[in-house]
Amino acid sequence: MKALITGITGQDGSYLADLLLAKGYQVCGMVRRSSTETFERIGHIRDRLQLVQADLLDPTSLVQALREVRPAEIYNLAAQSFVPTSWSQPVLTGEFTGLGVVRMLEAVREVCPEARFYQASSSEMFGKVREVPQNELTAFHPRSPYAVAKTFGHYITVNYRESYGLFAVSGILFNHESPRRGREFVTRKISDGVARIKLGLARELRLGTLDAQRDWGYAGDYVRAMWSMLQQATPEDFVIATGQTHSVRQFLEIAFDHVQLHWQDYVVQDPRFLRPAEVDQLVGDATKAREKLGWKPTVPFEELVRMMVDADLELLGG
Repeated sequence: MKALITGITGQDGSYLADLLLAKGYQVCGMVRRSSTETFERIGHIRDRLQLVQADLLDPTSLVQALREVRPAEIYNLAAQSFVPTSWSQPVLTGEFTGLGVVRMLEAVREVCPEARFYQASSSEMFGKVREVPQNELTAFHPRSPYAVAKTFGHYITVNYRESYGLFAVSGILFNHESPRRGREFVTRKISDGVARIKLGLARELRLGTLDAQRDWGYAGDYVRAMWSMLQQATPEDFVIATGQTHSVRQFLEIAFDHVQLHWQDYVVQDPRFLRPAEVDQLVGDATKAREKLGWKPTVPFEELVRMMVDADLELLGG
């Protein structure tokens, strides 16, 4: 089996590559041309991967990449994925995160319509939630340019499945974290900040709202769900979540407690980090995934937080 992963250098892409290699796949990653290579997350498996250059903004490059690789499975994880950036760069976010999905699906339709296609949808699409918890039938109300673009990508995947008979699915993944999370995301910002404060490398940690609540799971668990979706007899969309919600404040408490510090002594709330339109509470109902995929999370929230803090302490030499 040969799989193509767009966004292979990201958190999810690297964990998915690990999983597929362990299952005996030939794994190919799609990367953008860059003057500086950012292969940190896949450095440990770099010699086992085939990398091909292409760009979600360039349809011709996508067609060429698919012709070169001829994958049986395609995991479209590439996107402009940082929500705050989507307000400062809304058009670029729409191009990558929204229209990039159409370009990819068109290339699939032209080159390898028999391939199975996974689209990375997001719980951010629920936004101003209509019901708690959220499942596959919950209405979307996106609250950021990123979420709007993801909603477009989700529905265009449904449309191509229904219009052209592609095996195309979307995984509506709730927040999932790990030591490989980018430092701009609040969870990694906290774990990195806690490690720096513990080691005397920083004196404070500046954050936005502490009251936002999220359904946080472990990225290594969530890529298993992606793979399982493409092994089903028929293409269906799935919510992937733990079903438990925690606040940023709770994340802080566990992280600082882990290094025997009090978060109130170091955390400063900074208005610069507040969103123009906040998403207050997201919590998913993954009943369908449990019943049809046999999927369930394995890493509890507290263990995830401590894992991230320990990894950053080690990374910084603690």
